[in-house]
Amino acid sequence: MPEARETAVYTHGHHESVLRSHTWRTAANSAAYLLGSLKPHMRVLDIGCGPGTITADLAELVPDGHVTGVDTAPGVLDQARATAAGRGLANVDFAVADVHALDYPDDTFCVVHAHQVLQHVGDPVRALREMKRVTKPGGYIAVRDSDYAGMTWYPASPGMDEWAALYQRVARANGGEPDAGRRLRSWALAAGLTDITATSATWTFATPEERAWWSGLWADRTLASTYARVAVGGGHTTEEGLRAVSEAWREWGRQEDAWFAVLHGEILCRKEV
Repeated sequence: MPEARETAVYTHGHHESVLRSHTWRTAANSAAYLLGSLKPHMRVLDIGCGPGTITADLAELVPDGHVTGVDTAPGVLDQARATAAGRGLANVDFAVADVHALDYPDDTFCVVHAHQVLQHVGDPVRALREMKRVTKPGGYIAVRDSDYAGMTWYPASPGMDEWAALYQRVARANGGEPDAGRRLRSWALAAGLTDITATSATWTFATPEERAWWSGLWADRTLASTYARVAVGGGHTTEEGLRAVSEAWREWGRQEDAWFAVLHGEILCRKEV
């Protein structure tokens, strides 16, 4: 197997404010572009599975197959196992892995899926080559990533503008690419994939409940997560700057007419037979 080359730092970490978002994700709201290609017998690899909510959904959708969820963080896999166990799923397992160097033979999986992963890795083209390598001929590589510069909100807020600029600085300093969504097709072509369907989709937060949830988790993440420590430790802002951004999130969430859209790029690639 190729030697691991992970060079990026996961910007968010696994603070409760981060997992609050991750555990909300489902196959329906985060992998709809893939679901029509799934068959009950398929063997699926879910890269960057985090707490396992999408992984468990995928396992339910391939009842005669099997899903393996992998992540670089061993601790979060305990939560993923608990998620699967709580649903009574027997066709799923979890392991530590680096997408740059997957410890699986060639042509192992029918589907290799990654949600919000390539924006955080050191070499997304190498990662896609690895994903392609472990996919069976005729199988699918499915990738979805957000695009921070494509996110938009209302009403305007200087504090929210500072959040967007700060996040870009921190993510790039960590070795990642926060505007990954728009680059997925380009990276796939560079990885040697040719049968590529590129799409886009959004999450939208507009109801009072959605605004409170989304603004609250980002306000908390700005002050308490790995992202906060890296932002200050890397000299990108100060503790006072983080408090101002956190309050800007809360103020935005209190606005009756507030609206936020998260843009995602998606690619569904068929491996040549």
